[in-house]
Amino acid sequence: MSILSQFTSPFKLRDRGIMGMNKRNHSYIGRYNDRTLYPLVDDKLKTKIIAQAAGATVPDLIGVIDSQVFVKRVHDMVKNWPGFVIKPAQGSGGKGILVIINHKDGIYTKPSGAQINKQDVERHVTNTLAGLFSLGGKNDVAMIENLIQFDNVFDGFSFEGVPDVRVIVFKGYPVMAMMRCSTAASDGKANLHQGAVGVGIDIATGKAVRAVQFNQPIEHHPDTDRLLSELAIPNWSKLLTLAASAWEMTGLGYLGTDMVLDKSKGPMVLELNARPGLAIQIANGCGLLPRLQHIEHLGMTAKMPPPEERVAYAADQFGVKQRSDQTR
Repeated sequence: MSILSQFTSPFKLRDRGIMGMNKRNHSYIGRYNDRTLYPLVDDKLKTKIIAQAAGATVPDLIGVIDSQVFVKRVHDMVKNWPGFVIKPAQGSGGKGILVIINHKDGIYTKPSGAQINKQDVERHVTNTLAGLFSLGGKNDVAMIENLIQFDNVFDGFSFEGVPDVRVIVFKGYPVMAMMRCSTAASDGKANLHQGAVGVGIDIATGKAVRAVQFNQPIEHHPDTDRLLSELAIPNWSKLLTLAASAWEMTGLGYLGTDMVLDKSKGPMVLELNARPGLAIQIANGCGLLPRLQHIEHLGMTAKMPPPEERVAYAADQFGVKQRSDQTR
């Protein structure tokens, strides 16, 4: 039996310290996240600014449209960019993200090969400004970013979209990670609720430990048939260090960091989330609570270790080998 097929049901996970939504909201988000800091991560434009200020690499910002009168400017903004992404600054769950891989003579091509025209693009921007995709339906702004060129090492692990890595960071320590791989069902978006594949990642090595789609175990990518147990993320230590540094960037004690690996620029910060979901536990086959409680027991010192040392500590404590040794 492969490691990916050794699936643990949500019911059995309760015995492994799985954390539910109420526990997450009360004991971690409510306790460790100052609500006044939420705008730093709820607004992707603000996130990009603080990440750049901290020296983190982020996708290039092509432009911002913040008013209906400027909607038609989008075509001039992207004319020198072969591919680009339009996203709502305050969107959530992958809603409202339009990915264009190339365009010519007013025809824009999506990753699926479907083509849309100028009016379609303008309509999408208009809907974004109206808050159709945003938290609480509030008026929003449209961000236009350069298209990420994901590393060739991920060929076959994702379908018509860029895979990203979600890392849960608690008090500056990375405690759990998964890669989210897009599928035809998810329309090229790395969103588990829409049908993306979640691959649990060993925090020590960056290698796959199991994979799920719609909370069910799978061994091969449903569209490419790539064996998911072969997934191994390069530059893993650098990526985790960047994720861990989000604590210094935001001041949030409990957050999810969404990272991508660009072919030329390496690990990049894509988004940060003050209310990360809990499906990462299903992807990894174990609960968050023991790891969170372990970090809580460390307490706070006058001088916290730098991100590199926190990453090394997390790898030593929470890696798959460590977990195996503890269960013998």
